[in-house]
Amino acid sequence: MSRQHPLFESLTLPGGQTLKNRIAKAAMEEGLAEPGQLPGKPTHTLYRRWAQGGAALLITGNVMVAPDALTGAGGLVLDDTTPLAPYKAWADAAHAGGARIWMQINHPGRQTYANLGNPGYAPSEVPLQMGKLGALFAPVKALTSEEIKEIIRRFAATARAAQQAGFDGVQIHAAHGYLLSQFLSPLTNQRTDDFGGSLEQRARLLIEVVRAVKAAAPSFAVSVKLNSADFQRGGFSEADAVAVVELLNHEGMDLLELSGGSYESPAMQGRTADGRTLAREAYFLEFASELAKVARMPLMTTGGIRRREIAENVLAGGMSLVGIGTALAYQPDLPKRWQTAETAVAPVVVGWKNKAFASVATMATVRRQLHRMGAGRAPSAGLWPSTSLLLDRIKTRALTKRYVTWRRAYSTAKK
Repeated sequence: MSRQHPLFESLTLPGGQTLKNRIAKAAMEEGLAEPGQLPGKPTHTLYRRWAQGGAALLITGNVMVAPDALTGAGGLVLDDTTPLAPYKAWADAAHAGGARIWMQINHPGRQTYANLGNPGYAPSEVPLQMGKLGALFAPVKALTSEEIKEIIRRFAATARAAQQAGFDGVQIHAAHGYLLSQFLSPLTNQRTDDFGGSLEQRARLLIEVVRAVKAAAPSFAVSVKLNSADFQRGGFSEADAVAVVELLNHEGMDLLELSGGSYESPAMQGRTADGRTLAREAYFLEFASELAKVARMPLMTTGGIRRREIAENVLAGGMSLVGIGTALAYQPDLPKRWQTAETAVAPVVVGWKNKAFASVATMATVRRQLHRMGAGRAPSAGLWPSTSLLLDRIKTRALTKRYVTWRRAYSTAKK
């Protein structure tokens, strides 16, 4: 196939960075932290494999901006006290294959587990609605104005450290029900100060984080991941997404990735809480195509893409980049394969009746694939979700114990 195929045309972003093709590895949480919540050899090995697989852009799994706010015990933390050498090695591994690497930076807000020992920071004291699974999450604590200012500072500090470590950019995570997404949603943001109320005020934290990041890391690619909708009744809607895109139009963004859902409504896995039916692939393309009518920055959408034909449809639908996540956990060189043939990856389906348990099992199975590749092994098509979930729980217990010990030592050292 010709290199001039649309998927393999280069793309120059508004900030001047050039990507060699239109395929990006979307963020997937790796859960591979070494002691100190640092990246190590497994992370480096995993990203070197993806870099050699042909994608132009590798967006990392979320890196936490604060040591007391993690999505999981295997998560990475980068702040202004973190040693940079492990992160530099990570960037070098990605660059070895000619890819660009952007660090996704995040604060989980209330979507953090109780056994980590941290509060579930949030705009308002609104607990997660997840049935029996809700008990697994930390009690919710509404942020004060001073704590919000500190979180903005931390996003900026993490971006500055990522730039110093040799990354090519950052993606600010404002989707999937994490903290910035919580501020955007009227369901979770019931504040009456300058960070709540109207959509513009609910978007204030996101806009201030973008501005702080750009000031702290000049000449650095800056992207945002935004929900096209939360897929919850009364939550962040498509009309809200249009309004936020119009606000971001003025902030000099290099890329906007459009996704959807949260822990309560895992639309990013093809399941919604409001009963809407999503496409079997490119879940959010219909919504993203509408947003493309108002966006002034390049757009990317992610969600279940596993066939070249669908990737081509994404570009035809007004997107500049195609984001691929789970498919690259099963076929890390899928972009290279697409250069010569139409190759597909079988869908990952956990057909359990309980959507919340199915979502957790899906994530555990994907993480197991990432851990196999991090150990230098090939992905496997025959992983049982139930076994993956059990192994994930066992590993998580050990990582949680290690994290709690580290967190205690970190807090003592800061005093």
